[in-house]
Amino acid sequence: MYYRFLFVLLGIPITLFGQGASNVSVKVDTEVSFSSGDYAPYWFSNNKFGLGSTSSDNFYLRAGAAWNRHLNNGWKISAGLDLAGGAGTVSNFWVQQAYLDVSWRMLGLSIGSKERISSPLEKNSDLTSGWMTEGMNTRPIPQVRVEIRDFYSLPFTGHWLALKGHLAYGAFLDGKWQEDFAAPGTLYGRDIKYHSKALMFRLGNKEKLPLEFEFGLHMATQFCGDQMRKLADGSSELVLDMPDGFRNYINAFFPTTGGSDTPAGEQLNVEGNMLGSWNFALNYYHKDWKFRLYLDHYFEDHSQMFLQYGRWKDGQIGFDITFPKNRWVSSLLWEGISTKDQTGPLLYEIFAGVFTDLPFYGNDNYFNHYIYNAWQYYGQGIGSPLLPGPAYNKNHSITFRSNRMKAHHFGLQGEPTREWSWRLLASFACHWGTYNFPFDEVKHQFSGMAEVRFSPLKLKHWSFKAALGVDNGDYIGNSVGGTVGVQFRIKR
Repeated sequence: MYYRFLFVLLGIPITLFGQGASNVSVKVDTEVSFSSGDYAPYWFSNNKFGLGSTSSDNFYLRAGAAWNRHLNNGWKISAGLDLAGGAGTVSNFWVQQAYLDVSWRMLGLSIGSKERISSPLEKNSDLTSGWMTEGMNTRPIPQVRVEIRDFYSLPFTGHWLALKGHLAYGAFLDGKWQEDFAAPGTLYGRDIKYHSKALMFRLGNKEKLPLEFEFGLHMATQFCGDQMRKLADGSSELVLDMPDGFRNYINAFFPTTGGSDTPAGEQLNVEGNMLGSWNFALNYYHKDWKFRLYLDHYFEDHSQMFLQYGRWKDGQIGFDITFPKNRWVSSLLWEGISTKDQTGPLLYEIFAGVFTDLPFYGNDNYFNHYIYNAWQYYGQGIGSPLLPGPAYNKNHSITFRSNRMKAHHFGLQGEPTREWSWRLLASFACHWGTYNFPFDEVKHQFSGMAEVRFSPLKLKHWSFKAALGVDNGDYIGNSVGGTVGVQFRIKR
């Protein structure tokens, strides 16, 4: 019923386009990838809003239309429909985007599935390894979202203080995929709800001082839903039915302990799988240069959210340089990522089956959860893409096989001419497994990609790209492959 309504609603813009409306865009793009390994090269599969596939050979075709109109008194309305299908992909056919947006001045309401980056921390989306809590690694999660999308400068501060943020509730629709993917005897989830919120501030006025400081908090939660067990005959049994009432939505907004109708672990910690990140950034402008230093500090529950344990060892630190306009290099990025500490290996909340008051935490088990299995959507991790999601598990468990990782990531891009552009990505990661199931020895993985894009001026609606990808290591393995893509886009 949900998608039937959106198909009818979003058919209106397509009709307007046929009538010559001036605020409609239509795009069609396709991509083919082929490789020699068990999986496609890593950067063919990740940070693509779920369009990439882990299959060594895959193909997709995508077509969509978007409509927007500016109204009087600062109002704006827009809608979009984006359909995709393919071979070697998670689904043979799916709705990539289906949304309706209404905004007034700086405030916006967005309903449906839309390719958006939930994190308030801005990064170079062409070069970054990703965001720690939520980024662009999975298909869009359908939601109702209220937001200030871009920094709004508060006039009563002399434009020295700006803010942005969002509040969203939605639902995970991958329950059927989880059921099909899960191996007999393993757990999976269905009907799980989604919550996300963020608030980010910016101090500075670059017109008067070439320095800006950004800071804020981003939090997300899985809650409600059912925990299921896949049986040997292909059927499933209910293991745990989490409560799904108005109070549970409130508990997701104000992280608090669960009620008596939740498991004991939820009554001790916060209800649901709550996680998030503190975000900081420093921008410096010098003539046509821009230097950006940022920190994306990750935490789960209250552990490492504050400094009560004296350790902020996990997260991502990045440095991004935007060069003055030149023929070859426009941006350079480096990121260092660590998820290895997790407040230490031990958890003292329960001793000999009895709850204690010992103020010790540990074994945060990032991106995994004892009820909701994993912070994932259709097999891809919602958080840092450098932690391969369940789609890479040959035993078909819906967990992160390794969540203790350290990595260096590099990105470089340029635009030699108006028609040609290029980018390079290179990631070097070490994996230790998890505290509960450590690897016998440290596993290493390199993932790299070189991509070139051609947008001919004589064919202004067309764009072509080709890429070479290489993986080498003993975690997800070795792979060499290529991808070619074509995009057609027209606006009226």
